[in-house]
Amino acid sequence: GRGQGPRGSSMSGADPSHAAGAGPDSKPDQVAVASAYQRFEPRAYLRNNYAPPRGDLSSPDGVGPWKLRCLAQTFATGEVSGHTLIDIGSGPTIYQLLSACAHFEDITMTDFLEVNRKELGLWLREKPEAFNWSVYSQHVCLIEGKGESWQEKECQLRAKVKRVLPVDVHQSQPLGAGSLVPLPADALVSAFCLEAVSPDLASFQRALAHITTLLRPGGHLLLIGALEESWYLAGEARLAVVPVREEEVREALLHSSYEVRDLRTYVMPAHLRTGVDDVKGIFFAWAQKSLIQI
Repeated sequence: GRGQGPRGSSMSGADPSHAAGAGPDSKPDQVAVASAYQRFEPRAYLRNNYAPPRGDLSSPDGVGPWKLRCLAQTFATGEVSGHTLIDIGSGPTIYQLLSACAHFEDITMTDFLEVNRKELGLWLREKPEAFNWSVYSQHVCLIEGKGESWQEKECQLRAKVKRVLPVDVHQSQPLGAGSLVPLPADALVSAFCLEAVSPDLASFQRALAHITTLLRPGGHLLLIGALEESWYLAGEARLAVVPVREEEVREALLHSSYEVRDLRTYVMPAHLRTGVDDVKGIFFAWAQKSLIQI
């Protein structure tokens, strides 16, 4: 499953500093990506990835439990903590922050699409029509083993999310100039975003470099994404994805001056290959930004 959404308001008004550093074809490609995402349907996306079978958390070898375990175990080390955390490309999902919220005071959620930001708003304001994440919250409380109720967990996350903002990872300033976010952040989380909005590997690497500018030296990035996926469905929208391999993710992280602390992969079992995408697996990376910036 994913936590997608490509990036902030619109792709127009592209900043010249970025255009200058980009390949000759990247702008038209980004416009095509932005255009395809206008048909993205959050509810269809949530159904495809966060309702059963993929949203069935009862089997420990499922994709949901694997992602939640990677996050819970990383936060359990106590090394990833601080004041501010930014979730890049939240999409319509909140599960990626359930373990994070105990370790940060100020969380910013972001997405390119207004429909996704609205979907997040429904959950944050406890609207009855919001997507129900309680099975995810329950599962995280279970694996963390702190004796917390799922209601307390959700209450804590809602209290810590201070803003939901537009983002565009293809811009050299992904949150725009003069955004309300306290920068640089102590940590970044990004799930199923970069590969899903990048036309090619070079664009993926640039997007990673752009979001890295938001992170303080020594800060942590938790990155989750699809392995060797080329498309996925979200209602009427059929979105292109840049297929990446584990080694390409590692290279991109090293290139953006991270130390890779952990990199794990999950192979998508046959019964979870449901025809909503051609994903082969999922990667989880924990990376720490170098203290010495080159």
